[in-house]
Amino acid sequence: MVAMQWLLIAIFIFTFIGLLKFQRAPERVFAAAMLACLAVSFVETSHILNNAVNSGLVTLILLVLASFSFERTSMLRRLSATMINGSPIKSTLKTLIYTAFSSALMNNTAVVAALISTVKNNRLINPGKLLLPLSFAAILGGTLTLVGTSTNLIVNTMLIEQGHTGLSFFDFTPIGIVALIVCLLVIMFRQNSLPDIEEEKASNQDYLLEAKVSIESKMIGLTIEENGLRSLDSLFLVEIIRDERLISPVAPDEIILQNDKLIFSGDVSKVLVLQQFDGLSLFAEQSGLLKDNLTEVLIKPESAIVGKTLKKAGFRARFDAAVVAIKREGCSLSGKLGELVIRPGDFLVLAVGNDFSARTNLSKNFYILSGHKPDNMLSGWRDNLTLFGFVATISASVLLNISLLKCLIFYVALLIFSGCLTVNEIKRRFPLEIWMIVLGALTLAKALETSGVAELIAINIENMLHGQSAYITLVVIFIGTLLITELITNSAAAALVFPIAYNIAIGLGVSPLPFVMAVAFAASGSFISPFGYQTNVMVYNAGNYSLKDFVCFGVPVSLAYSIIVLLLLPIVFPF
Repeated sequence: MVAMQWLLIAIFIFTFIGLLKFQRAPERVFAAAMLACLAVSFVETSHILNNAVNSGLVTLILLVLASFSFERTSMLRRLSATMINGSPIKSTLKTLIYTAFSSALMNNTAVVAALISTVKNNRLINPGKLLLPLSFAAILGGTLTLVGTSTNLIVNTMLIEQGHTGLSFFDFTPIGIVALIVCLLVIMFRQNSLPDIEEEKASNQDYLLEAKVSIESKMIGLTIEENGLRSLDSLFLVEIIRDERLISPVAPDEIILQNDKLIFSGDVSKVLVLQQFDGLSLFAEQSGLLKDNLTEVLIKPESAIVGKTLKKAGFRARFDAAVVAIKREGCSLSGKLGELVIRPGDFLVLAVGNDFSARTNLSKNFYILSGHKPDNMLSGWRDNLTLFGFVATISASVLLNISLLKCLIFYVALLIFSGCLTVNEIKRRFPLEIWMIVLGALTLAKALETSGVAELIAINIENMLHGQSAYITLVVIFIGTLLITELITNSAAAALVFPIAYNIAIGLGVSPLPFVMAVAFAASGSFISPFGYQTNVMVYNAGNYSLKDFVCFGVPVSLAYSIIVLLLLPIVFPF
């Protein structure tokens, strides 16, 4: 192996390390790998340009763009209205099935975001028993079709780049439907092992609130106990910030001084109680927006304010809203609200202005869980056009043997011309991150091929496994991808492992299809870590689960999922 080939292997290894270290920016890691390959001439600019317009990648982008309209239809609202009624068992089953099949056609994070409030507010089933199954059902539903999850589309894109015809819409369905049925049975059987949570706590616990003591406040000079701050209903004073110094824990005899910032934790619905204290103003009140009509939102991964503090994000100007409180999955927040750095999956409670619902940037930045809904939801003939147009698009691709790309081009054009999807929305929400991940992965795979490293991998694997079962290698690839997807994002895991799995199949002299499908199914199978999949992050916070809850409930589901997939893969996709 020559020095240049060792260099490429080093780039590949550093890409994996980068994905572990910078889990919130996989697109930057893949972009760096692509630039490194270009800098040392493993690929030419023509290769990168060809990869950028790969038909599978364009199909993926068009589907994401179409989903912007699909998320604004009435489909999920209609489903949520009929999910939970009758007996608890029947309601649970309906909820999980509706979620799974919705996720087979729509972005599963959008599905969970739309249904999470319905689950939290229901009176029939404790939310703790249903929120985690809701996430798992969405993940399983994504494995049913080609468009169910970006992971499937990324694998399809890379398969097309290798000269294959690509996967059809229902290639995933035979294995996915069996895995769904078996895993739903496991979920139903294990549902009662999940903890009960109080309804109020399901939505309000562990929010962080900030209030400032004005210079005229009558609270100044009195202790915490004398001011009555030790006996608040559902709110607890966790720390005081004084002259950039943090005081925590706060003793009952601590004296309040002017300009102190009081940091509370607890039930955000009790926030207006703090207005009863003389000279105590909340963070949102300083913007003149604090009212009793609060709105709860979840920060999207692609939000423009991710990585910024509330102050630097210009929150009030962007959204005509001010942050009342914030909470984050699995950790306690500390410090000034305005200086906290926003992360994907953060929950915010907003005090909103009159112009909030009309802002066109809400869908890019938030999933709105309760309170004000944006007024750009589709209705009437546009709602029907989006829903039935999507069904017609998929049907034409499957039944008339027309390429999905061609059908999607006409469907997205129809959405734009009819006003269901605007050019401005496309500009705001263009999935640049997904595009960069796939483009970087395609470039890395091309570099492996042109440098001869892919051929060396194939030869060495063939020598190592001569006479051994290809099935054992398939199991290793599946388990390896399953573990990697718990450490990094599912899309990044699929993009990184694909070239290895594909070249191993070539080295063994067998069909690469079972290995490709193993990568796709394993990359979507995040059932153990609350951080391996965005829907898990959402319910982890909303249900106040612990890591132990995830592990104990998720391991049996993961085992059942893995056994079904590994048993059926060589049957549905022979070597």
